[in-house]
Amino acid sequence: MSQRARWTLAGAVALSSFTIWAVHFQQEQERETMYQGVLRDDERRRAKYMKRKEELEASMRKRELYERLQTVSGANEEENRSSIQR
Repeated sequence: MSQRARWTLAGAVALSSFTIWAVHFQQEQERETMYQGVLRDDERRRAKYMKRKEELEASMRKRELYERLQTVSGANEEENRSSIQR
């Protein structure tokens, strides 16, 4: 085998090896980026849940306060009144 053929073969092997390594490296980077996106989504979902929970608790406190201050009649009581009047 001539010197030129050896260098060509070595260059082809080196280039192929580098290409394979680069593709695997890029795949790992993309996988890590996607995983970070999942973590961000989970954090956003958790924050949204906590905000809704706080809003619900505030709403329940307001309702409790309003019910203490005002007389509240439910739909069932109104139906009972209308059936009694008939």
